Amino acid sequence: MPGIAHDLSRRLADRAEAVCRHYLSNGRREGRYWLVGDIRNTPGRSLFVRLQASAKGPAGKWTDAATGEHGDLLDVIRGSLGLLDFADVAEEARTFLSLPHPGPEPAAPRRHVMSGRSGAIEAARRLFAISQPLAGTLAETYLRRRGITLLHGTGNLRFHPRCYYKPDGGPTETWPAMIAAVTDLSGRITGAHRTWLAPEGSDKAPVDTPRKAMGDLLGSTVRIGVPDSVMAAGEGIETMLSLRQILPDMPIMPALSAAHLAAILFPPALSRLYIVRDNDPAGDAARDTLIERAKAEGIEAIPLSPVLGDFNEDLQRLGRDALRACVRMQLAPEDVARFMSLAP
Repeated sequence: MPGIAHDLSRRLADRAEAVCRHYLSNGRREGRYWLVGDIRNTPGRSLFVRLQASAKGPAGKWTDAATGEHGDLLDVIRGSLGLLDFADVAEEARTFLSLPHPGPEPAAPRRHVMSGRSGAIEAARRLFAISQPLAGTLAETYLRRRGITLLHGTGNLRFHPRCYYKPDGGPTETWPAMIAAVTDLSGRITGAHRTWLAPEGSDKAPVDTPRKAMGDLLGSTVRIGVPDSVMAAGEGIETMLSLRQILPDMPIMPALSAAHLAAILFPPALSRLYIVRDNDPAGDAARDTLIERAKAEGIEAIPLSPVLGDFNEDLQRLGRDALRACVRMQLAPEDVARFMSLAP
């Protein structure tokens, strides 16, 4: 580990227990080791960090017994915060160590980082990989507070407790975040979407841009449920999950924006597409474009419109019964029997 990384790693190792208490706060000390579930700071005992140098090795080295992964305290910072670039890891380490921040560094530490579209895709995959399942997290709390309680089949949604957020012109921050995998028709991750959350999960984080996407999004979506002959596509994750509260078995495809909704790729088996529009001019334009594209492919396209601004607003303000009644009138009759939940 040459140069800058070696120096920071050594300094962090001198304060190994303080590093663990700060970045792996869900763990605890046992003897000469700090035990925690994994590098993402999940509660548990699989990962152990050596706190003191011994015949077995230097302080700061860690091993995850469940996965075989190992590394140093720079990796702990990277994993616990969801940082994707060495420069950001080094900045965070210097802040923790109260070291001065130097001018521009040589490019050597970045030489392994991919650039352009392929680099953004790889970064998105790494972020999703170091995030944790949705169940029992603040992301689940956030969704439930928006009336979304049926969360089956949401494996493409995860949670990161301290996701890196860099505001324009401001210092780096970390916030809890819901992480969504954006995938292509084959299921390969091509991007990720982050929704930063308030610490108690009551709402989105109080930042200028609480939602951001990364990677290659064109044509891809956040896929929830197994692709089938009948599916629904729309803009927002919360909007589409709201529809799924009354159509629990219908596969859905949140596209994350009106522009990307208009450009989604169609699964091969698709024969009927419900287009969930937001009640605004951008939503109207996306609906019209997607209807034309679907018809050209021989796919029946049926728009679904909310009473208010979108289906999550309908769900929260009008209630599930009103949302069910609104959607029922717009579905093909055979899909009412096939998909509509009558449960309260």
